[in-house]
Amino acid sequence: MIGFNLLVVVCLLYVVLLFVVAFAAERRAELGMIGWLRSPWVYTLSLSIYCTAWTFYGAVGYAVNSGLEFVTIYLGPTLVLVGWWSVLRKLVRIGRSQRITSVADLVSSRYGKSNLLGVFVTLLAVIGTTPYIALQLQSVTLSFSVFSGNGSGDAPTFEQLDTTALAVAAGLTVFTILFGTRTLDVNERHHGVVTAIALEAVVKLFALLAVGVFVVWGVADGPADIAQRIRTSALAEWSPAPGRWAGLIFLSAAAFLCLPRMFQVMVVENPEERHLAVASWAFPLYLFLMSLFVIPIAVVGLSVLPNGNPDLYVLTVPLSQGRDGLAMLSFLGGFSSATSMVIVAAIALSTMVSNHIVMPIWLSVRRDTATVSGDVRDVVITARRISIAAVLLLGYLYFHLSGGSTALAAIGLISFAGVAQVLPAMLGGLFWRGASRNGAAVGLALGFTTWAYTLFIPSFGESFVMPARLLAEGPFGLGWLRPQALFGLGGLDPVVHSVFWSMLLNTGAFVVVSLLSFPRPLERLQGAQFVNVYEHSSNARGWSSSSAEAEDLLMMSQRILGPDEAQALFRAEAARQGTGGYLPDTTPDFIETLERQLAGSVGAATAHAMVGQITGGIAVSVEDLMAVADETAQIMEHTTQLEAQREELSRTARQLREANEKLTQLSIQKDAFLSQISHELRTPMTSIRAFSEILMSGGPMAAEEQERFATIIHDETIRLTRLLDDLLDLSVLENGQVSLNWQEAELGQVIDRAVAATSAREGPELRIRRDPTAERLEVVTDSDRLAQVFINLIANARKYCDADAPDLRIRVSRHDGEVRVDFIDNGSGIPKASQAVIFEKFSRLTDQGRAGGAGLGLAICREIMERLGGSVSYLPGQGGTAFRVTLPRLKARATA
Repeated sequence: MIGFNLLVVVCLLYVVLLFVVAFAAERRAELGMIGWLRSPWVYTLSLSIYCTAWTFYGAVGYAVNSGLEFVTIYLGPTLVLVGWWSVLRKLVRIGRSQRITSVADLVSSRYGKSNLLGVFVTLLAVIGTTPYIALQLQSVTLSFSVFSGNGSGDAPTFEQLDTTALAVAAGLTVFTILFGTRTLDVNERHHGVVTAIALEAVVKLFALLAVGVFVVWGVADGPADIAQRIRTSALAEWSPAPGRWAGLIFLSAAAFLCLPRMFQVMVVENPEERHLAVASWAFPLYLFLMSLFVIPIAVVGLSVLPNGNPDLYVLTVPLSQGRDGLAMLSFLGGFSSATSMVIVAAIALSTMVSNHIVMPIWLSVRRDTATVSGDVRDVVITARRISIAAVLLLGYLYFHLSGGSTALAAIGLISFAGVAQVLPAMLGGLFWRGASRNGAAVGLALGFTTWAYTLFIPSFGESFVMPARLLAEGPFGLGWLRPQALFGLGGLDPVVHSVFWSMLLNTGAFVVVSLLSFPRPLERLQGAQFVNVYEHSSNARGWSSSSAEAEDLLMMSQRILGPDEAQALFRAEAARQGTGGYLPDTTPDFIETLERQLAGSVGAATAHAMVGQITGGIAVSVEDLMAVADETAQIMEHTTQLEAQREELSRTARQLREANEKLTQLSIQKDAFLSQISHELRTPMTSIRAFSEILMSGGPMAAEEQERFATIIHDETIRLTRLLDDLLDLSVLENGQVSLNWQEAELGQVIDRAVAATSAREGPELRIRRDPTAERLEVVTDSDRLAQVFINLIANARKYCDADAPDLRIRVSRHDGEVRVDFIDNGSGIPKASQAVIFEKFSRLTDQGRAGGAGLGLAICREIMERLGGSVSYLPGQGGTAFRVTLPRLKARATA
């Protein structure tokens, strides 16, 4: 006999297994060992979250009460995968090209990146999914009650089941937060979660097949006996209702496309478009196997346990035959069905809530600019974690307040009907370029209101919201407005009635309002990109030339994408434009690319708003309007060529202008350099000559004066020698005549030497912050030369940082095998106009007297790093002056 405590232990062990599998998958992904994680079979199995506990347990009860009608829930997705494969392919392509994060983001992005629509779809999804999560919690608690009531003890009270539901909700919250919010960019994908769901798909399929095989050949005498039992059971008297069948097939097909959890795994988590080809036949096969033994389990359950709960036959039939191990396996199958649905639904809903509700509110509060201090990345991740906890808490509260009522069993179809209201706006946006934001908004509002009025609220029975009189007579006695006989159409099944009217009004309003309204330019542009995604998925553009500073965009991007990814994006664009560094031109193409990258983390509408704060708004170019208007291909091609030539000429002119400005600055600085060299040579030599002549005069002189004059001569000689050493050092480095002493050295010790060498120098007190753990790296380099570079950078920070409390952060990191050492102070930074020349040997940015040298330090640093196979560069967008020293991949390795 299986006790309650043993069941809890098995449950915990199973959850630990899921943690291990998810962690291992995440670790493989972090190490770049994707391999089978991108397999089409893992992708196909992840679609199994469609089969929730309602399907695992409830399909048998559905069969007992409604015969073969349960098959409609499987036929809808099958028809979508087989007959609408092109729609799914288009969804996946759009999701990849537009960096879509959720079904709300899809609708929002399609209709001019309207956050209003995003909020609407988000609220609809939360309302429709929260009771469904409660249903999963109830299925788990009911399965616990089966085992608890099977022993000698009393069946658990509702308080005990309520505690169990709370514990399950808390455990799922922890798991989802750990593996669902590790990364911000959804295009990095949740490999751990998806792999764990694939494992759960196998467990629940194997469990259901095992119970089915046992029922057919263990309890009954084989298929012939099952057929005989069917003929003599109430199932043989069932007759299909064509209208209800058609309605339920449509409803399940619509839900398969629109459910947030299905969109998450089918579109957002899709690693490769071609995986749909495997899923189009493999997942219908999976659904067939899941439904294969539903009727046999139902008829055997009716004969073995005629007074039992049909929804729990999958558990109670094995228990009644003393098959505790099989019952435990069945319990784990139902547990897998419930947990996988809850985990993915919580991830999808948290993404929608953070992107379309939390972030717009945060942006409206922080109106100053999108580049304000503070990490947007942390805000988004925190919002998603809180949203996950809130969604699961809402599900638990719904379960708690309902008292575990069996009325929850009907919530599956009700939720399906609610989320199906997104379908007209979704399909219309994919195939009709004339669809407008106003049409989608009015259609969604009308459809959602009709669904709530005719199905959702009446599902709670008579209440203060909808009293019995209103249900029977309609509002104000208007019988044609009765919730379940709208416009006098009575006698229909409540679900079919609600689906018919809500979808009719939704679609009708969507079409009519779209025809009467004219989409805005951005809507037209997005419509062209969605409808013609295969032709235009790579060249959408909605931004005009902008005066935005690239450094402002970089600062914002770092706070969303993270420093490494943002800097790599900007550096790659600068290299493509031929400018180098980290600050490319803010061309329309680049701003569009940047917006899409940001959309992968915070959604299209929020990304559009954040970029718009910096660029000052949006303007669609003439070429884009021509594309939207679908002018002839010849005009398009000619215009595109002219635009490309114009941009190329503009880029060339800009490069020539920058080169001329740089040469002008260098010419001025060369003159200043010669003047400075003359000054630096003449001053010590004059002092040496003057005090030498005094000493040589032989006149009466105290010993103290002789010592002072000798000290001055000595110090000026050292100053002169240092200047000559710098000139000679730079000359040797530039001519490639330097000999390097390659050896292994610990990076932290090299930095220690540099810090110690600069600590005794004159200048304001400088606070240096370091991470010794990150610095424990062995590098193959010339440690003396590398220390020389570090000394120069630290000394510059000590001399030039203009903050009231100077602070220097030395940050060591590894990226793609390279070792990066960043030196970031909290001063005002270097002006953009001067960043291009600071490494030139004639470059001086401050007054000549302040530096106390010839300004050769950064030029020497650059030459040293080139000889060491690395680089030193200015790093913009850090709030102060920042330099990055990069050591090459083949010359660095981690300490064992």
